[in-house]
Amino acid sequence: MTDRSQRDSSGSAAAPVRVILPVLMLAVFTISVGFGILLPQLPALIERLLGVGSTPAQVSRATGLLTAIYMLALFICAPVWGWLSDHWGRRRVLLIGLAGFSATMFASALFETLAAVYVERAVSGVFAAAITPVALATITDFSPDKGKLGHRLTFVSMAGISGFLFGPTLGVVLSRLADGAGGAAGALTVPLLATSALALVAAIAVAMSLPGRIIPANRPTAELGPTPAPRLMWQLLILGFVVSAGVGAFEVGLALRGKQELGLTPVQIAAMFTTCSLVMIVAQAAVFSLVRPELTRWLVAPAFGVLAVGLFAVPLAGNFALMLVVTGGVAASAGILSPILTYWIAAEAGHKSGAELGKQTSAASLGAAVGSAAGGLLYDVTWLPNAAFVLTAGVALVAVWPSLRLPGQLMPKGGTTPRA
Repeated sequence: MTDRSQRDSSGSAAAPVRVILPVLMLAVFTISVGFGILLPQLPALIERLLGVGSTPAQVSRATGLLTAIYMLALFICAPVWGWLSDHWGRRRVLLIGLAGFSATMFASALFETLAAVYVERAVSGVFAAAITPVALATITDFSPDKGKLGHRLTFVSMAGISGFLFGPTLGVVLSRLADGAGGAAGALTVPLLATSALALVAAIAVAMSLPGRIIPANRPTAELGPTPAPRLMWQLLILGFVVSAGVGAFEVGLALRGKQELGLTPVQIAAMFTTCSLVMIVAQAAVFSLVRPELTRWLVAPAFGVLAVGLFAVPLAGNFALMLVVTGGVAASAGILSPILTYWIAAEAGHKSGAELGKQTSAASLGAAVGSAAGGLLYDVTWLPNAAFVLTAGVALVAVWPSLRLPGQLMPKGGTTPRA
């Protein structure tokens, strides 16, 4: 089956997929870099903004809340942007998101109060919410073949993970250069301005490659799969929520535990984030390269089991080497789960792919917000040692049970096509 032809409202053909795919990957990569640059350095930034009287508890709470606010904005806005892209066209929404994200990154380089950082995180999340679901929906528009759909969705997802891979290290390197030139107060200025410029480059690439409004060629929506039953869709969304909550709690806990308990340097903390991202990239690349798309449904339950074990083991890792091992386990399971759940939603979304993938991004973002807030707020509680890790590990373990039923729900009769 060949790729679906696309034309804009004037009848002009869109750029080929080999051009559009890298452009969408760049857009998603840019958003992830912006997040990845800031997260490992949030504790140090908060300490500086709060002043010499700041306490570890204040730093941990602010770290969790700032991360959660960004994810909460994604949760609220992603379904709206996805729905708008179904009606306005993909390019317009992507351009708004990239231009707005660039502006917030530029403005954040000028902020010097914690309150301003809270505002920036919220507004930045609003615009970032327009990128990932619409990029995934665009790939769905151009991918009638399920095998190609799985591979291309994975490429876009890998671009996002690559942002986390390069973001922390890039942030540390550029911050040190800025620190040598302008002191601690300007340490984040250079990486933030670089992210702003990259978002503008991505916006220009989108404007040049995507048609003004994608109009799919005349073909049955069923070729992309039927709209799933509401109960099954909610189950897929909830499972995506659990994955993101586990990863969100893990990432915040990783930064806090590395700094406050293990005494790791910013470089070592960045190395753990880099390891996490690299393992996720490898896992995502392997899923649809080694396993046929219809068989990926069988990997969901065992991957949740590995995620639960990895989260529970985080507090038991007492040094840098063991933390790297645990990081690899959590990252591998999340790297397997995320593209599989995204694929099954996209494969059945039909002409409403923007709205459905917006819901998926929303559920994942809410999970990340809840997990990040839990990672910060529960970090120092006394009623349950390592509460954030233990509770999220328990939720991941509970998710194994509905995941065992998922293969039969997606293909009730064991066929080779999704549930009709």
